Amino acid sequence: MATPQERLAELGLTVPDVVPPVAAYVPATRSGGYVYTAGQLPMRDGALITTGKVGDTVSAEDAYACARQCALNAIAAISSVAGDLAQVRIVKVVVFVASTVDFTGQPAVANGASELFGDVFGDAGVHARSAVGVAVLPLDAPVEVEVVAEILAGS
Repeated sequence: MATPQERLAELGLTVPDVVPPVAAYVPATRSGGYVYTAGQLPMRDGALITTGKVGDTVSAEDAYACARQCALNAIAAISSVAGDLAQVRIVKVVVFVASTVDFTGQPAVANGASELFGDVFGDAGVHARSAVGVAVLPLDAPVEVEVVAEILAGS
């Protein structure tokens, strides 16, 4: 069975550097057997990949890609405190979508994160999830993702 690192490589992805905090917090913290991430924005190479509201200046497809990037950034944050990704199980994902009042496709946007976790972690990537529409997110990001992960025995 392929490891999460091998699955990432098959997808043409690598774990990026941990995105530095934009305020007074840490990207992830471990408490017992769990890792809690801060909200991860769709940052790539030090900048947001897009800004704005979904249903206005950001398409649902672009928002899906943002959620996917947020999930990749969450994997980096989790790895920074958990070590071996093969010992990680994704438990809960919360996806915030900055959207217009008439946009109701938050679950489809959130699939960008959920599907990446499934692709990378297999059965250990199956998780509970909330997808929430909000008025605005930090830095005018269209999507923010936070994750609770479990570190399996032996780590």
